[in-house]
Amino acid sequence: MPTITKLFSMAEASEHVSSDDCWIVVDGKVYDVTKYLDEHPGGDDVLVQSAGKDATEEFEDAGHSKEAREHMNTFFIGEIDPSPEIIEKMEISKQKKPSSSSLFLSESSLLWALPAAVLGISAIIGFLYLRKK
Repeated sequence: MPTITKLFSMAEASEHVSSDDCWIVVDGKVYDVTKYLDEHPGGDDVLVQSAGKDATEEFEDAGHSKEAREHMNTFFIGEIDPSPEIIEKMEISKQKKPSSSSLFLSESSLLWALPAAVLGISAIIGFLYLRKK
């Protein structure tokens, strides 16, 4: 029978940031390292500083051994649920964009602004040239 992995949001993981309750996220997996803080060879402050966030880069930069990576499994409590992040990105893209009437030079008005400026300058130069004759 397959095991069911508990899914956490990053927001939930970010609530566990103290030395009394310390979670880290590495490669999308959530680890409760609270009981390991005193044993960590790099000191507890390294883990507490990475608590509640994705610490993958810091973990990889430290150059952990194969044994250390295997030992991490004893602290594994679940994985980050990717769906909330996708929903947040969708909500951002659905936010109302400013209408072209609210901006002086919106993206759509730039399509005609340059040709109109060239035409206007050409007309002024032509008028001034004919006036001098």
